[in-house]
This record gives sequence, structure tokens and C-alpha cells, in this order.
Amino acid sequence: MVRIMIGAALLAAMSVVTPISAADSDACLAKGDRIGAFYVTKVAGADKDGVEAGQELCYRCRYGNRPMVMVFSRKSSDKLNQLISQLNDAVEANSSAELKGLVTLMGGDSDSLRKEAKKLASSTSVSNIPVTVANDIENGPKNYKLDPQADVTVVVASSSKVVATHAFNSDAIDVAAVLAEVKNAVK
Repeated sequence: MVRIMIGAALLAAMSVVTPISAADSDACLAKGDRIGAFYVTKVAGADKDGVEAGQELCYRCRYGNRPMVMVFSRKSSDKLNQLISQLNDAVEANSSAELKGLVTLMGGDSDSLRKEAKKLASSTSVSNIPVTVANDIENGPKNYKLDPQADVTVVVASSSKVVATHAFNSDAIDVAAVLAEVKNAVK
């Protein structure tokens, strides 16, 4: 009887689900992973990038191997606005390194996302970063394996490889950490 109880206890212990960090799972892109193509529709921002509002394209493809920071957002916040404003400034300050940026909204219906994108671009006065809506509206690009529970995911890349990935609650975005990773990407 004791053996049965011990066996049952071991079986129960082995079946307990242990949380896995994003770095240890296939749940998101990790440092060194290659970044793939994904399509968006430009809504606003980056007025001088040669892309018209309403145009569908792959900005990641357009940016090639240049260092870039991609922000995927399901929810707006003051912290998101702060991040986008500072990334806009970083893109301008690092133009000689050809740093690029992109904000992609997702997680709602297309019309609501377009309205939110216009509002976001206006409130942050982005001139260097396009604000777009993901074609994969619900969860963003499938090949990026974005955490569906994260409000905001930031992917920093250089030479078509991930330098860092951060997932945040929209009110808890660590702007300094993202900017530090951006600085590493342009070295």
C-alpha cells in the first residue's frame, strides 16, 4: 500500500506544470534567432519613408540587415507613448548607423486598430517610425511567436538576428532596458 501511495505521489509531482521562462521555451524569439518577414499596413508616422498610408508591405524586409527595433502592441498606455517617443528620437540620433523602428498594433478589429494607430502617431509625434496594423491582426506575425498574454513585445534586432526580446504589461514597460538594447544593436 505504501508503494502505491509513493508511486501516486511521484506521478502527481511529475505532472505539475512548471512555468518556463521565455528564454527557455519556443514561446517567443530568443537572442540569436533569425527574424522573418511579416506584413503590415502603414497607418501613420514616418512621413518621409516613401510609403503611403494604407500601403501593405513588409517593413522588416525593407529594413534588411539594418539594426531595428520592432514594437508589437495590444494595448496603449502612457509608458508605450514614452517608449515610442524615445525610440523615435533614438532612430534620428542613430541615423548614421541606419537604425530603424516600427510600431505594429494588433489584437482587435482592423478599424479600431487603425483609429488607435492614428491616435498613437499623433500623440507621440513620430516622424521616424511608422505606426502600422499587423495583417495577422489577432497575435501579430506567427513566426515571431509573440506571447498572447503580453500587452507589448519589443524585438531588437541587428543583421537579421534578435539582439533582445522583451514582453511587458503596457503600464510596466522598462523604457531604459529597451533603449540599452537598442544601443547594443547599433554598435
